[in-house]
Amino acid sequence: MNDQDYMKLALQLASHTKGQTSPNPMVGSVVVKDGSIVGMGAHLRAGEGHAEVEALKMAGEQAKGATIYVTLEPCSHFGKTPPCANLIIERELARVVVATVDPNPEVAGRGIKRLRDAGLKVDVGICEQEAIELNRMFFHFIQTKRPFVTMKTATTLDGKTATVTGESKWITEEAAREDVHRDRHVHDAILVGIGTVLADDPALTTRLPLGGRNPIRIVLDRHLRLPLTAQMVTDKAAPTWVFTTLESSNEKQKELEQVGITVIRLQAYSIESILIELGQRRVMSLYVEGGQEVNGSFLKEGAVNQVITYIAPKMVGGKLAATAVGGEGIEDMSEAVQFDIVDVSRVGRDLKITSIVKEG
Repeated sequence: MNDQDYMKLALQLASHTKGQTSPNPMVGSVVVKDGSIVGMGAHLRAGEGHAEVEALKMAGEQAKGATIYVTLEPCSHFGKTPPCANLIIERELARVVVATVDPNPEVAGRGIKRLRDAGLKVDVGICEQEAIELNRMFFHFIQTKRPFVTMKTATTLDGKTATVTGESKWITEEAAREDVHRDRHVHDAILVGIGTVLADDPALTTRLPLGGRNPIRIVLDRHLRLPLTAQMVTDKAAPTWVFTTLESSNEKQKELEQVGITVIRLQAYSIESILIELGQRRVMSLYVEGGQEVNGSFLKEGAVNQVITYIAPKMVGGKLAATAVGGEGIEDMSEAVQFDIVDVSRVGRDLKITSIVKEG
């Protein structure tokens, strides 16, 4: 095995923690001595041991003179846990292989510098692109202080999200709907507009055969119309936050807060101000499952980072039938938001297309 092989193993270890480390990144580590793997580890959740700590714990005395592979630069600052760079130095490893530099300003090259200053050989950039891709949401959050936004849509072949009467259950089949729950599991929060709540009364929880993490449920509700009888109010399955305006009812706010709902009033009610507030509350990733007007608002404000589109092999027709994105639209094709398709796959009978906003 070579450096790429060991780093790919570390990346694989990290990938299995998807959805449980936020607001920390996913990190994996492998310790190798004389061509043999003597330690492996991954960061499981915020506040617990970092990947390097777990790998070195397994390696024990064999860590001395060994090489450690880490998917993200070892930290050099005291947070909830001591600096991993210091531990690597103390355990007298000979070499450190790092996939990518940590964009966190508290680290950002300092960990690598500390290791090199201590006399360790440090190589950076092995499987770098894979490591960046793995933690795309974390990198975005650290660099912008706003959550990474994924817009999810489900349409027919002719681009419809409902029939002309508004019926939308079900466009996709069960396999695709279960796949949506896997994506909910890996996002910190899920967002809908009040129109979706009033029409469908969704739970917005993660329902997978082996369980999963429920995201924070967010409702955009200018006039505080959220019913006290709504599932997301009564089930207590996950926190529910409601964004509203300064003009909405104080009495309704008190009623919602008495049953455990967080009401957030915004002076400037916009997608941008909502994302800023979520960033300040350490929400690293946001899954938007709104209707066409919510989707249109996010797209218009340039707030979408990724789009996941499920396409069902059926057509419903009707020029008045709803489409995935509403709003006023654009007049010139040159104004269209550009995306790069990064993955196309079959989920049961349906098609899943994952696209990210094109840079530059």
